[in-house]
Amino acid sequence: MTMDTENLNLGYFNRAAASTYPDKTALIDLSRNPDHLLSHSELDRRMDSVATMVSNIGMARGDRLLLAMGNRFEFIEIFFGAMRAGIIPIPLNIKLGAETIDFIIRDSGCRGAIIEPNCHPQLVEVVERHNFQTLIAVEPVPPGWTDYEEALAASTPDSFIPSPVEPGQIAFLPYTSGSTGRPKGVLLTHEGMLWGIRAAQQHWPCKPTDRTLVAGPLFHKNAMRVSIKPKLYAGASAVILPRFEPRTMLQALADYECTDTGGVPAMYRMMLAEEELLRDLKFPRLECLEMGSAVVGAELLNAVEKAFSADVEEAYGLTEGGGPLRNPLDGRPVPRGSCGVPAPEVAVKMVGEDGEANDSHGEFWVKSPAVLAGYNNRPDLNKERLTDGWLHTGDIFRKDEDGFYFFMGRIDDQFSCGGENIYPKEVELLLVQHPDIIDAVMMPITHDVKGLAPAALVTVRSGSRSDENSIKAFTLEHGAAYAHPRRVFIVEALPIGGTGKVDRPAARKIIEDSISTDTS
Repeated sequence: MTMDTENLNLGYFNRAAASTYPDKTALIDLSRNPDHLLSHSELDRRMDSVATMVSNIGMARGDRLLLAMGNRFEFIEIFFGAMRAGIIPIPLNIKLGAETIDFIIRDSGCRGAIIEPNCHPQLVEVVERHNFQTLIAVEPVPPGWTDYEEALAASTPDSFIPSPVEPGQIAFLPYTSGSTGRPKGVLLTHEGMLWGIRAAQQHWPCKPTDRTLVAGPLFHKNAMRVSIKPKLYAGASAVILPRFEPRTMLQALADYECTDTGGVPAMYRMMLAEEELLRDLKFPRLECLEMGSAVVGAELLNAVEKAFSADVEEAYGLTEGGGPLRNPLDGRPVPRGSCGVPAPEVAVKMVGEDGEANDSHGEFWVKSPAVLAGYNNRPDLNKERLTDGWLHTGDIFRKDEDGFYFFMGRIDDQFSCGGENIYPKEVELLLVQHPDIIDAVMMPITHDVKGLAPAALVTVRSGSRSDENSIKAFTLEHGAAYAHPRRVFIVEALPIGGTGKVDRPAARKIIEDSISTDTS
């Protein structure tokens, strides 16, 4: 294998670190008892074995491989090992329904699958409908499937010769969650993803002594982009939680002396609610907490920084375009509510409803090597969302006089209430300022006078005596009257999709059902 092959193939992104730090711990997997530790050299060898295994069983360069697993170290070695053989992995959101999984398999043109059978109750049945020649599973292995560890042990990588990577070659194919329609396959290239890793290390370098904690799903690009790829590239390490649970995450942050982690605001609100445990734990090496993907308020950011004695970074990223906004290189502090400024080598602009560039407000467009090559089998979306290399994100931003960008919401989520345009984010930010509210989601409902008006689901702290009327009164006192929620329903938990974000269509249904059955 030539050095060029390593440098051009995303699957080998960690090869240099494995050579430099062979005996250092790369992964600590908490999905099993006892914890499973893997060194950088062991992980690298197992990735080579994965490449050999998929090649030996008849998969060829360019073939697509379904990867369906929970959070465990095998996900990482299969994901990148398959790429070393030129195979295109499809990291599956295992929270999706059976029909949606079936659609993804058909749309992607999969030729094989490597799965964890217990991660989804219907997964084996759905996959077997497609009569793949390649069916591999970790324990428990279904009848007729190949045992993953046995196949890996039998795959000696010494004679494996990877195919060269050509310009524009697809590295992997994630599908968006499909919460707003059928999932969309996102074609991401080797050179674009490698550019993102190398640029991040150049400008915001990780140290070999860093240790991240991953609690979000590995199938979501955020976990890979923010945590796994930068840490393994730098010779650092990652602790993998099988799932998020606030007490477990807090304990792991302390026990493994993690330097950073990331998550959605709801995760941090739930951890802050564990006040007694937080007081007892120490986080001696914690430096940075990344937060994004949902409504973030200044009060939450301040509370998290105080509780953990660490900086909080508000993040913005998307499957189709990476992380285009970052902290400025000149050291200027990022104002509360901002996701930062454009990263080096990233072009951004805002486009108004008239289709013209707007320097202060509009739809956020991005151009960089990390932007997708296109949508799988969707020429209509390519035409709609890609213009001369620019990705139309569908997100609304504003920019302040100092050049900092602020996320305002999705174009699709905006609605008019009596002539006033409302973004859900402004109502959700108002609601989470209430001292009893942990998290909130707002959806528009039909209103006899206004046409549409805000309504909300909220979760509250244990022992809270707040009710719908007191919460509505709070929003009227502290926010614009037109934006106050006309109905508020207190629930035990907000509906969450597989990526950790609030499932907005499910929230809308809960609100509508609650209104239809409300006899008050």
